[in-house]
Amino acid sequence: MSSSNKLTTWTILAPLAGWIILIAGMLSAQGWLQWLAAMALAGSVFAAVHHAEMVAHKVGEPFGTLVLAISITVIEVALIVSMMVSAGPEKAALARDTVFAAVMLVCNGIVGLCLFMGALRHREQVFQAPGANVALAVLAALAVLTMVLPNYTTTTPGPEFSRSQLGFAGVSSLVLYGSFIFVQTVRHRDYFLIEGSLDESEHAPPPSSGVALISALMLLVCLVAVVGLAKQLSPAVEAGVELMGAPEATVGS
Repeated sequence: MSSSNKLTTWTILAPLAGWIILIAGMLSAQGWLQWLAAMALAGSVFAAVHHAEMVAHKVGEPFGTLVLAISITVIEVALIVSMMVSAGPEKAALARDTVFAAVMLVCNGIVGLCLFMGALRHREQVFQAPGANVALAVLAALAVLTMVLPNYTTTTPGPEFSRSQLGFAGVSSLVLYGSFIFVQTVRHRDYFLIEGSLDESEHAPPPSSGVALISALMLLVCLVAVVGLAKQLSPAVEAGVELMGAPEATVGS
């Protein structure tokens, strides 16, 4: 069994260490615990991604992509909300700054790096253009709706939505993403599979049901550890940004 479809020791130990450090941080406020918490947070995040990949590989495409997307979203939202709750109203724009940073990093840095590394390894890469077009169209619509449109509304002063506009933006975002999920998993499922094949697991054998179940449980353990450690570290992150004299939006990046 290859390393891509079996559990590894560090993916079990990292979240357990995160839980131990999280509990220790609740009992004591020692400075050195902050450094351990930061390392445990990073380890728990990587372990969560690993377990999400195991579950995704087991369920196959395109549902596996949803597992990965939900897992990453939970991690991102946990980090944002923990900082917003600890900081108060002055950090209300943190979610916007974080989403904007994520869009820039994904559409430029991560996609570019994947294309570059893929070209070095495989020379020529194959992807489904219809699937990519659908994803980019939804991403562009959501980005404009949430980050550009508030600059042109006049109901409230500043680049802000009123309550009714915010409700409209929320419902519209939900409909857009729901439509994308329907296209991805039902209507045009073949857009997100390997071109010319209906086989969802061509590359490597999926993990066994037992391994996938353990990974699903460990994924929950990792995500809860990430939420707790993020909340514990949020004051230290904000203090570090302030000490460097960086803009407040840097926290969202």
